[in-house]
Amino acid sequence: MDLKVTRYEIDPAGVATLWLDRPGRGNSWTGRMHDEYRWICKRLDDDPDVRVIVLTGTGSTFCAGADFKALDSYVGAKTYDPNLAVDAERPGYGVRPEFDADMAWQLGMRTPLIAAINGACAGIAVALAAFCDLRFAVEDAKITTVAPRIGLPAEYGLAWILPRLMGVTHAADLLLTGRVVLAEEMRSWGFFNRVLPREQFHESVDAYAHQLAAVSPAAATTTKRQIWADLLHADPRAAVEQSKELIGLHMTSADYAEGVAALMEKRRPRFEPQPSTREETP
Repeated sequence: MDLKVTRYEIDPAGVATLWLDRPGRGNSWTGRMHDEYRWICKRLDDDPDVRVIVLTGTGSTFCAGADFKALDSYVGAKTYDPNLAVDAERPGYGVRPEFDADMAWQLGMRTPLIAAINGACAGIAVALAAFCDLRFAVEDAKITTVAPRIGLPAEYGLAWILPRLMGVTHAADLLLTGRVVLAEEMRSWGFFNRVLPREQFHESVDAYAHQLAAVSPAAATTTKRQIWADLLHADPRAAVEQSKELIGLHMTSADYAEGVAALMEKRRPRFEPQPSTREETP
């Protein structure tokens, strides 16, 4: 694909950085960006050398939400097509049926996904970040769902994901008012893992991503799928029993042998790349 509004690179440690790249338009979301984003994620998730993906925006904005021209085109329309792009690539699909949808497919990806919110994050971009596994933000970043202020309900699964990330009370505040919230406030709600000064932001996110890239890729994938699968049911016994089965499986792996050896020898482990898989986690 000829990338026009996104770009990416992969460093030797397996950390991929993916930029939303429309700096002259606040990196605003379009159908083209949607297609390119999924195309890149599919290739990164299928690449066994990629261990972490960092999603960010070019310049000092993460994503200003849907492009205003696209929003205006629906005014007076009789119908709305809810599918962002029927023929787009489908990273993360096939792991669990619950994740086979726009934005939710990020939960099905093999690779841990970090949202690096380097500035304003609005509208659909909040869903984009919420369905990542981890979130970092600059301390002056402004966040808003916008939707109720333009006559729309919660979009793209935010009414499902936000209460699970930061509780019903805070989710209701954000979704019902559409007010602008600073990253520091959302950090206190549990939405962000860290909120950092701008001058430290990229270095800190990069250091964290490399720390994550150093763990067992197979263990990271399994753990990610455990987290999201267990949130889909209210049965702690099933979670415990499933985790015991997975522990037994991973104890037979080369990664476990290498991890124990590295611990005993007081050195960093050397884990092998993890091939992309689509096995369902109960």
